[in-house]
Amino acid sequence: MLDTPVSPMPRDAVPAMTLAEWQARALAHFERVQQWTRPRRARRARGESHPVYDFLFQYYSYSAGHLETWHPAPHEALLDTPEARERFNGPVYRVTDGVIVRDARALSSGGREKLKAAMHILTATRDRPANFGCFGMHEWAMVYGGHDVRHAQIAPLRLPQEQVNALVESRPVACSHFDAFRFFAPDAKPMNRVQLEWDTRYDREQPGCIHANMDLYRWAFTSMPWIGSDLLWQCFELATELRVLDMQAGPYDLRAIGFDPVRVETSEGRDEYQRRQRDLSARATVLRERLIEVVDALGITSA
Repeated sequence: MLDTPVSPMPRDAVPAMTLAEWQARALAHFERVQQWTRPRRARRARGESHPVYDFLFQYYSYSAGHLETWHPAPHEALLDTPEARERFNGPVYRVTDGVIVRDARALSSGGREKLKAAMHILTATRDRPANFGCFGMHEWAMVYGGHDVRHAQIAPLRLPQEQVNALVESRPVACSHFDAFRFFAPDAKPMNRVQLEWDTRYDREQPGCIHANMDLYRWAFTSMPWIGSDLLWQCFELATELRVLDMQAGPYDLRAIGFDPVRVETSEGRDEYQRRQRDLSARATVLRERLIEVVDALGITSA
C-alpha cells in the first residue's frame, strides 16, 4: 500500500476513525454476526442442518468468515496506523493525506461488470410494480404430488399430502422468482401463471417478492467490500426475517424448532402473510435504494 495521491470516494467530511474506534466497530460487527455463524459451524460439525437458517449459508455463496470480516462504510476513512495498514491494504485501500480510504480504481473490469449487472437487476426490480398476491404458494408447489419433500427428515408436512395437493390446485400460483420456480414439482410448473426461463430469469423480479428481497443480501455481498459491512449486515438481517416468513407459510411443520405456521390455507393466514410481506417489502425498498445509491457512487456506469 503506497502513499500515493488518489481520488477516494467522497467522505462527506466525516472525521477519520481512530484505531480504537474502528477496532470497536469491527469487534461489534464480529460479535453480532457470530450469533449466526457460530451455531451454523456447530451444526455443520455435527452433520446437522437447520431448515430455516442454514439456507442463508447454503443457497448463498458468501462464507461465514467473509460475513464476519468488517469493512467501513464508503464515506468512512481510518487514520493511518500500522494496524490499519495491515488489515486494510491494497489494492482496495490506499493511504492518502494520513488516512486510509478505498480506491474505486482498484475495481477490475470483471468486478465492474458484476456490479453493473447487479445494478441493472436492482433498478429493474425497483421500477416494476409489486405483487403481494402469491401467498407463499411456491413452497407448496415444490412438494406437490409428494415431489422432493426436502425437509422431511427434520420437519414433516403439516397437512396430509392430499390436502397439500388440493391447496396448490385451488389457489392461483403466481411465482415471479426463477430460483423458486425451478424447484416446483414437474406437475406443478404448468400451474404457474408465468413460465419462467433461465435466460430471462430476472425479467419478472418485482419488489413484493420475498425471494427478490432476500436476494438483496446476494447483491450486497457481490458489492463487497465497496458498500461496507453495515449495509451488508442489514441485508443479511432482512434476509433472515424473509426466510422465516417463507418457511412459516410453507407446508412444513416447524413447531418443534420454534416456528408457528402462517396458515396460508386459510383467509386469516393469507391476511397475515400479506401484511408481513408488505412490511418486509417496505424495508427492502429502503435497502435496495441504498444499495443502488452506494454502488452508483463508484462510477461504474460511466466507466
